[in-house]
Parts: sequence; C-alpha cells; structure tokens
Amino acid sequence: MSSQKQEIELLLPPEVAYDELARYRALLDAAGLVPGQADFVHLRKRSIDARGRQPLVRLRADIYQTPPPTDLFGPWFQYPDVSRARRSVLIVGAGPAGLFAALRAIELGIKPIVVERGKDVRTRRRDLAALNKEHLVNPDSNYCFGEGGAGTYSDGKLYTRSTKRGDIQRILRILVQHGATPDILVDAHPHIGTNKLPYVVAALRESVRQAGGEVLFDTRVDDLILENNRLRGVVTATGQALEADAVILATGHSARDIYELLHRRGVLIEAKPFALGVRVEHPQALIDQAQYRRQDRGVLPAASYSLVHQTQWKNRQRGVFSFCMCPGGFIVPAATSPGEVVVNGMSPSRRDSRFANSGIVAAVELEDMDVRQHGPLAGLKFQQEIEQRACRLAGGTQLAPAQRLGDFLKSRVSPELLETSYQPGLVSVPMDQVLGPALAERLRQGFQNFGRKIPGYATNLAQIVGVESRTSSPVRIPRDRDTLQHPEVQGLFPCGEGAGYAGGIVSAAMDGERCAEAAFAAIGAK
Repeated sequence: MSSQKQEIELLLPPEVAYDELARYRALLDAAGLVPGQADFVHLRKRSIDARGRQPLVRLRADIYQTPPPTDLFGPWFQYPDVSRARRSVLIVGAGPAGLFAALRAIELGIKPIVVERGKDVRTRRRDLAALNKEHLVNPDSNYCFGEGGAGTYSDGKLYTRSTKRGDIQRILRILVQHGATPDILVDAHPHIGTNKLPYVVAALRESVRQAGGEVLFDTRVDDLILENNRLRGVVTATGQALEADAVILATGHSARDIYELLHRRGVLIEAKPFALGVRVEHPQALIDQAQYRRQDRGVLPAASYSLVHQTQWKNRQRGVFSFCMCPGGFIVPAATSPGEVVVNGMSPSRRDSRFANSGIVAAVELEDMDVRQHGPLAGLKFQQEIEQRACRLAGGTQLAPAQRLGDFLKSRVSPELLETSYQPGLVSVPMDQVLGPALAERLRQGFQNFGRKIPGYATNLAQIVGVESRTSSPVRIPRDRDTLQHPEVQGLFPCGEGAGYAGGIVSAAMDGERCAEAAFAAIGAK
C-alpha cells in the first residue's frame, strides 16, 4: 500500500519549533489530524525567519498516515573491498576533497592511497595546543594541515551555493552515516561544530581503511614522478616513491610548497583572485539583539549575519564581504609557517561562546598583485608579505595585531583592547600598517556600510584582528572542463579548494567525488 502523505509548511514560534512534542502537535493540527492518525512526521527543512518584529521558524514537513517508504532517508552507503583492485588512485591530501574522493573511488572499484602531510586528528591536537599556548608553528601539523584539512577545526559549515556541482544531500547523508547529527539534513544552514568534526573525520578514514584503501599520515610530498607529460606518482619527504594509475591533487588552499613544486617542475599553474582582510569580533549578545531584536534569544541558535558592499578606491571597484561567520565561536591561529600570523574562526556545535566573529575581507584581483615579477605565484607572495608583516608588527610570535573597530574607522591607535577569544593574545597595532592603504580603505568603507545595516556593529564594542588571508587559494591549477585532467599533464586531477575549484567542506567533498569519477573514466577499474 502506498504511503498517504501530506506536505505541510508553516511558521512557528521558536519555543514550539524547537520542542519536539509541541512541534509534532502543531504540524498535526496544520494537517487537520490528531495524535494517532499519523504514523510518521518527516521534518524536511527548518530555517529562521527574522524579518518581522519577532523571529519565527519556518518548517516544511511530510506527514504520513500510513507507513512511509523504506528509503525515506536515502541509501545507506556500502563500500566494497578494494584491497586487491587492479587499479589505484593516489590522493594527495586528507581534507574533505581527498576523503570523499577516496570513498567514491572505492564505490567505483578503485583502490585509493591517501597521503597526508599532517597527523591524524587525535595526534594533531597536541600541535594545536602548542600553537595556542607556546606559539610553536609546526609546518606540517596545524589548523590547516592534518587529517580532515582546515575544515576539521572549524565551524563545520555545510551550506553551499554550489548546487550544480554534485548531490549535496548525498554528501550530507554520508556525513550522517559517519556520525554527524541528522539535523544537518534539515537545517537551512547546517553545521557540525569543531568538537564533533574530528570524530566524523576519523570515521570517514576508517571507512576507507576497512574497504582496503590506505591512509598514510606524516607523508609530505616533495617531488613528482613525471614521465613524458604524464604524472605517474610522487616522491615523499623520506624519499619513498608512490605510484598509481592516477593522481588526485587535493592539498588545500595553504600548501604553498606544492604550488612552488609545480611551478619549479614546469607544470602549468595560474594566479587567481582571492580575498584578504581581518576577523572582526563582537559580543554575541550584540549580534543576537540586532538580528532577533530581543535580549534573550531563548531556544534560538546564536545569530549570524551575511554582509556585502561594493567599495571604490582610486577608480577600482572591489567587493568587501563577510566570510566564514562563526556565531558563538572563537578566533584561532591558522599560520602554517613560523614568522607569519594568520587568523581563522571556528565554533563548537552548540555555538555557546560569548563571542561572535567573522572574516571581513576585500577582493584582491590580478591587477592588485605583482604578476610581472612573480608570475603565477603573485597572489601567494602578496598574501605571504602581509602575513609576515602582521607577525613582525605584533612582536614575532603568534600574538595577533588588533585594533578596536571604532578606532580603526577614525584612524587612531587603540590604547587598550577588548577581551578576546583568541587564545595566543592580541597586541594593539594600527591595522593600516599591516594591511596597507588600499585594503585598509576598502575595509573602512565596508565597515561603515555594515554599521548602517546592523546597529552597534561599527563601534568600539568590536575589534578587528589580523589577518584573515586564507579565504581561498591564490593559485589555480587548471584542468579540462570535461575530463578534469590537467590540460598538459595526463594523470593529474587538480581537486578542491587548493586547486581553485571549491570553497568549503561540501563543495570540496563534491569536487572530490567528481575527480574520483573522472579518474575512473580515464583509467577504468579492471
């Protein structure tokens, strides 16, 4: 017998929407039913509508009066044993692109060999502790490098606009299968949280290993095995040669040594636009009041925001926008080499910190870089120069340069700074000296506009912390649109954020799957 289903959409007060029993009764009432008349309520989507005087929660749900279909939540993924597969793919990088490429390769009957320069998530924590407390930067194990990549210790945002690049729900179901909360299948802006992501990442790795794939940590790639314009494998830092039928390069946006290696070995790469700026930190209560228009947000999650403004400076128009907003979060040190200061944001799953932070960044176009001198590495050098200046001006450790936002807007030194979530600590520095005149002026215009949109935003109740520079890769590794192979080097499949084809966990995961499928099309599984 087919399931009798009603589709319901309604707006509810937060206290009802986030209470399971109250929500159930409200949905049944909207369907004209009473308890006992519905076997199952499937919540399909949940989003917050804060446009009115009081915030409401919009729900979409299916109500079944007969047993629902058995495949309601989609398939539970099974991975065959590929330990003896005749074809293999070498995957450089164990971030979301690399791990999802490995799982998709297994589904297609190819054995993946994943090499990761950093450590597994558990061991990686020691290096993060040393970075936060002792200001020690391990170039191979930090917030950017290690199992799960930069996304492991982040907010774990899963929202993406890349709806045409793959099956978003498939990626989310795989994450749920590996321990993520099922809420990510429902929420309009899902996230996992930095406290839960390490367990999900470790589960993904174990699925690869249990299916016969290999995952090798502390394995940095130092050279390429190139023969007749074909990439046959890589050479690790220990001198070990690893060969495979194809190589998926999924190293993330901060693997500068890989870009330099490709350039040195004559593999075509290109400079690309990116964005650079600061982290701005507010009291979370200020953002809650501005967005929800009430002091006590009750059961509502910590409020977030998304801002954008077009700026004009010396006849050049550039966008300034919020990036990776972390409600109830922390600012963390994201440097990958000694002598540089980089900041990023993360949030635990409950988003219960007293602070809200977001990247506020300005677009950096090719004409803003010194392409004539540095060629395809121009953006990388631009990025590196500002990170090193930030470190030097703040004292040469992981102390970060900072300025109260109202003082920055008035070009005056902050005599004292606010309390911060950034564990290594802050130093009062005029941020114009760190950013240079062009970026500083663009950020001023952006903040002035944002202050008109959010009451209290552009005041000394907030402070800016520098620098937010790893928004995306400043280098693109080109690939054919159809085959996803490098246009000049056969067997090389540039992948994910590091190659310039993704911008977050989900888009990187989808790109990893696409590259695995492209490798399968090129080499087959027999």
